[in-house]
Formats: sequence, structure tokens, C-alpha cells
Amino acid sequence: MVHILFISEENNQQFAVDSSSGLTLMEAALENNVPGIIAECGGACSCATCHVYIDEKWRSRVGAPNIMEDDMLDFAYDRRENSRLSCQIVLDESLDGLVVYIPERQS
Repeated sequence: MVHILFISEENNQQFAVDSSSGLTLMEAALENNVPGIIAECGGACSCATCHVYIDEKWRSRVGAPNIMEDDMLDFAYDRRENSRLSCQIVLDESLDGLVVYIPERQS
């Protein structure tokens, strides 16, 4: 199991989630009804409605977006250096304890 902490930037509400390895961060959020992750495209990397901010301590472990994700992030609300699309982050044991922030809104 991979433990993830989602934190809403809007009101600092926290959502602790346990998920299986092999799922994406987006799937973990949707399966656990984490508010603020809309995922309109269902994980096809063709929208930016699963946008999250990776906690600075986790950025190197999560890695940088690929070219396609980087292009799609241009459509995200309030894109930052630590922005990622949660549909493109596959969970494994190395991400146990991951902390991500949910933007105030999705694009």
C-alpha cells in the first residue's frame, strides 16, 4: 500500500488515502472521493483537470513531467514549478508518504 496525503490549498483540508501500487495518483484520488480532482479525460493526459502541486520534498522522487504532460500543464490553472498531472504519476512503494496539494480550482 502507498499512503498519500492530499491537502486542499483552498482551505488546508487534508485527505489521507491508502492506495495500491500500480494505480495513478489520479485514480487513487477518484477512488477515495478526494474533492478537487475532476479528471474529465479519465487519465488520457488530454486535459488539466487532475492538476496537483507536488510537495517540494517529493519533487525529485516523483520526477519531472514528460513532453506531452508539460504541454498539457500549460492549460492548468496557476501552473507552478511543482505542477504535475496526477494521471501521469504511477504509484509505487517509493512514493509511500507522498504529499500533494490540490489547486484552488481546476482548468
